[in-house]
Amino acid sequence: MEEMLLKEMGQRLSARRKQLRLTQEEVAERADMTTQTISTAENGIKALRPENIIKLCGALKISADYLLFGTISSDDQSVLFSKVSQLSPAQYRHLEDIVNSFIAAVIPDDKSEA
Repeated sequence: MEEMLLKEMGQRLSARRKQLRLTQEEVAERADMTTQTISTAENGIKALRPENIIKLCGALKISADYLLFGTISSDDQSVLFSKVSQLSPAQYRHLEDIVNSFIAAVIPDDKSEA
């Protein structure tokens, strides 16, 4: 069971790093860790110490809830809200169209369009 949790956490870590277009070396530098620690965490080989989890979350701008459990917390949502709140009204409406199209593509039965 623990091995599966480490693998899932490693997958989330790797996916977020790639989403931010960072190398393992860049993440290690931002988090004040070694590249080997990042690699073993991404591969689910070893558990991270609590202080390293905190450093990684800060470096990757994600919550510990997301890294550990894969759940989106209010902290994660506030980062996105902060970005969206900087948009002009026209940009906001364009983003709304994109989000609605995305939701319709991934959840075809969604009838919650506003």
